[in-house]
Amino acid sequence: MPTLLIVHHTPSPATQALLEAVVSGASTDELDGIEVQVRPALTASPVDVLGADGCLLGTPANIGYMSGALKHFFDTVYYPCLSATIGRPYGLYVHGNEGVEGAVRAVEAIATGLKWRKAFPPVTVLGQPGKQDLESCLELGATVAASLLDQ
Repeated sequence: MPTLLIVHHTPSPATQALLEAVVSGASTDELDGIEVQVRPALTASPVDVLGADGCLLGTPANIGYMSGALKHFFDTVYYPCLSATIGRPYGLYVHGNEGVEGAVRAVEAIATGLKWRKAFPPVTVLGQPGKQDLESCLELGATVAASLLDQ
């Protein structure tokens, strides 16, 4: 059974709402047969990444960069997973109160170094998430999960 690993840093109600929408999209009944594992960025390990067929990442933008927790995740998994996860699909959502471009750029640079394949454009949300933001996160989760069926 394909496994989607959702790695997140969720320090606010806004990021919690986005995480819940992503998980809901990835867990929809139409995607029966995909296991969804959700791990906080500070506890996700190389074993989690190596056991997954794809990753979905969530972070707030902090001072124009990804959260320290997601950076810690990448520092922990990068070399142990470098050659074993080439070509795996990934997705990303970022929340901020202003500019999130730096966070997106940083995550995409690391994912490029890992040679992961972007399965869906990053979802970026500024301020309080609205209905369209939550729908975009639902679609992100569903699309990244569905990409595991195409492998």
